Amino acid sequence: MKLTSKFLLTISLATSIFSLAAQPINRQALVERHKVVITNTDSLNSLSVGNGRFAFTADITGLQTFPLHYEKGIPLGTESEWGWHRFPNKEGYKFAQSLREYQFNGRPVSYSVQVKTPGNKDAVDYLRANPHRLQLGNLGFIILKKNGQLAKIQDLKNIHQELNPWTGEIQSHFTVEGAAVDVVTVGHQAQDAVAAKVTSELLKAGRLKVALRFPFPTAGWADMGTDYSHEADHKSAITMQAAGRALLTHQLDTTKYFAALSWVQTATLAPGRPHEFILTPGTQSGVLELSCRFSPRQQASAAPTFVATRADSRQQWQAFWRSGGAVDFSGTTDPRAAELERRIVLSQYLTRIHNAGSQPPQETGLLLNSWYGRPHLEMHWWHAAHFALWGRPEILEKSLTWYARPDVQAEARAIAQRQGYAGWRWQKMTDPWGAEGPSSVGAFLLWQQPHTIYFAEEAYRAHPNAATLKLYQERVQQTAEFIASYPFFEKDKGRYILGKGVIPAQERFKAEDTFNPTFELVYWHWALDIAQKWRERQGQPRNPQWDDVLAKLAKLPEANGVYLAAESAPDSYTNPEYKTDHPSVLAALGMMPATGQQDAATMRRTFDLIWKDWSWDKTWGWDFPMTSMTATRLGLPEKAMDALLMQVQTNTYLPNGHNYQEGRLPLYLPGNGGLLAAVALMCAGYDGCKEATPGIPKTWKVRWEGLQKMP
Repeated sequence: MKLTSKFLLTISLATSIFSLAAQPINRQALVERHKVVITNTDSLNSLSVGNGRFAFTADITGLQTFPLHYEKGIPLGTESEWGWHRFPNKEGYKFAQSLREYQFNGRPVSYSVQVKTPGNKDAVDYLRANPHRLQLGNLGFIILKKNGQLAKIQDLKNIHQELNPWTGEIQSHFTVEGAAVDVVTVGHQAQDAVAAKVTSELLKAGRLKVALRFPFPTAGWADMGTDYSHEADHKSAITMQAAGRALLTHQLDTTKYFAALSWVQTATLAPGRPHEFILTPGTQSGVLELSCRFSPRQQASAAPTFVATRADSRQQWQAFWRSGGAVDFSGTTDPRAAELERRIVLSQYLTRIHNAGSQPPQETGLLLNSWYGRPHLEMHWWHAAHFALWGRPEILEKSLTWYARPDVQAEARAIAQRQGYAGWRWQKMTDPWGAEGPSSVGAFLLWQQPHTIYFAEEAYRAHPNAATLKLYQERVQQTAEFIASYPFFEKDKGRYILGKGVIPAQERFKAEDTFNPTFELVYWHWALDIAQKWRERQGQPRNPQWDDVLAKLAKLPEANGVYLAAESAPDSYTNPEYKTDHPSVLAALGMMPATGQQDAATMRRTFDLIWKDWSWDKTWGWDFPMTSMTATRLGLPEKAMDALLMQVQTNTYLPNGHNYQEGRLPLYLPGNGGLLAAVALMCAGYDGCKEATPGIPKTWKVRWEGLQKMP
């Protein structure tokens, strides 16, 4: 057959188009076009380096020189997974003092709550505040002016600071009375260490030193690492000093940890103010390379050098960015596209620093304490589910090791047994050892229970083999046992109900009155059905009790053609109080797939009503990606994008990428994690989805790779 030139041209064009479409995203260019640039002293725009287990947050100097200036913004935290402290329990408070008995469905059930009674309040205050996460130390400069006075932050001029997420490096430049200071700050990815290289003639003049200062824990709801009082209530000392290195210890009651300092150029270390140690460089060099490693136990080796830390940071961060998913909106004319792409890149960076450890993170990561630094398990989905969707299941699975701890499982088992249920009831507000934190809201939440099954299913979708089934089987089984035993069977109606004694994800309802919240009903059904599938995958028969619950679980409550927040709340959309907080009824089809319980038309009417009438100024950062996911599953890509980029204070993303909420919560990582989960759904879709990029408006141009479908 003779090939004509026209035919050959057609083949050539088709091949070119295919090659263009198949061309991989230039990941370095994608990431580096969203470097963070800071040119002022805005206290909300501190920058962090870290490895998922440890994070160090710096001000405009590249270290933590002005912690008091930043304490009312995003503070200069140095936190870790292991750094916890407990004040002595001098009064002998017992967990039993936090328990209160309720009558639900005809039987007594005890919950650990806050009630303002003499026997409860003091005990609960202690139990909530202990243990608390520690701010490990402030590592910052001492900058002297020509007259010998300490420089204030207002004395710094010509500020230019950049965070390059591709390498995990912060480069800082400023001048003091015309003298330049340049700093490179990096975090080690295998050790809990921060390192810096300082270049300045001020070093030679003896006007630039480095100080490590140990603050005292506040044991308050928040801890900004700036409490320098209580000088006599803790101890710190130099316990070893040699050429180019030293070891410091800090002890609070029975808690002791270590800070190993190392430096390359000539310098001397000596005590300064109480709990402060000053590194004074020699005057021969205009360069100082130093590093500081924190650890719970003394280590024989020196802290890694700046050169080694920088090389490690570059290697590991570039490996991170080259793995998993990527989304590129270049070419989209909608001006919001660049902003969304920025949020996506920086959210990956921040969740990798703060959420990628071996424990569920706190809502403010490794930066500042919120709720005493404790993890909240209902938030773990929003922190970590996206890792699997972005093709990095190993990061998710690292945090799942916490649920395998014997002490954590024993606590979950004890909660279920105390309340008369089977299996394991997972904690809400907890700590590294799995203790239940008293809470008049958290004790009644249910929606953290199915998360363990959701995570196990994500792991199985990434690794569908017998090893995965074996690894997670007991957690799936015991979680399902609780899920199946919790519902109450109403004989007169022939159905199982959730409650009374439940507070939904929308925390606006009293536990004593609430039953059958819509989202929880769907999540309960989905998780129990997946647990049955896990049995079948292992050649086991379906559990008949679980099937009975699945068949007879209450229908989703609705009225006037829309789904209610809960069956017990017929005024879900007329009571102004009920139109605030999380519109979690939307999660019933968004975060959740279609399970056969939801009616798409009813959910669409519910979505339209909430979109129009909700008090969006009284919501939280993950509510916007949650709403976006519902819009995506309903086939409303324009609304999915509008929800994700809604202009509301709690959907603000600062120049450093943090999701700002309010003064008390200047950052909120569930918003960042939720954004990533929503974008994965918008691009890769979900099981059974027949449309490409179902959540991306048709006028947008998107290229994506490495993302996984949602269930």
